[in-house]
Amino acid sequence: MTSTTPQGERIAKRMARAGRASRREAERLIGEGRVRVNGKTIDSPALNVTASDRIEVDGIPLAAAEAPRMWRYYKPVGLVTSERDEKGRPTVFDRLPEDLPRVLSVGRLDLNSEGLLLLTNDGELKRKLELPSTGWTRKYRVRAKGNPTEQTLKPLERGIVIDGEKFRPMSISIDRVQGANCWLTIGLKEGKNREIRRALNEVGLDVNRLIRVSYGPFQLGEMKDGEVEEIRGKILRDQLGIKAEPQAVQRAKQAGEPYKRAVNPAKSLRKRK
Repeated sequence: MTSTTPQGERIAKRMARAGRASRREAERLIGEGRVRVNGKTIDSPALNVTASDRIEVDGIPLAAAEAPRMWRYYKPVGLVTSERDEKGRPTVFDRLPEDLPRVLSVGRLDLNSEGLLLLTNDGELKRKLELPSTGWTRKYRVRAKGNPTEQTLKPLERGIVIDGEKFRPMSISIDRVQGANCWLTIGLKEGKNREIRRALNEVGLDVNRLIRVSYGPFQLGEMKDGEVEEIRGKILRDQLGIKAEPQAVQRAKQAGEPYKRAVNPAKSLRKRK
């Protein structure tokens, strides 16, 4: 019989650590009656489990929790950051290398945005990195139609309300003006749905390219469209306090080269010109 004492950990957290789902998604699966513990269907996440408990999701045994791992991925334009899309559009997860384990995205990039998307096998780590309280800045290079001045952008630096939704202050610098377009560098502490596009549109600028170049300490760097690269164990230790070194990095070290993967070209979308 499953213990309901404080020993162990909450089942939603256990599912998240196994990479099966985020904690919120795990709670939804439990509510839908899709999770069994020791052969019994449960309907509440208010349950602690231990290593001796047998957990099944949709009849499939839950994998043992792996050491947390993370990857950098250059998301191309034209992919939805979702496991499934109701409109049948291609997703990020359709384009990842087949030998990558089940991963979750840290935050999202919309269909027409590109650049750095962090991936992890650990739902708890995903949740932690998405929280505004983490304090990490997301930086973007943005091309927009228009010729802004510093005064034009002041409302965005102070924070702006659009259709009743409040956006936190952004840091914005004008990099250059090129013909009818300008290039900006924008920093956010959190990212709401289409926030940059909506905010710039509010001050008369029309975004036509948006590239995320960093998420906290993690940089896009010289990655190419569609490329995946595992983050080294030393960086995870230094930045996140994660001690375990990913197995793939260990194998790469033995081979004397970094673990770096590009998506199968046959699966990739045509690179945007």
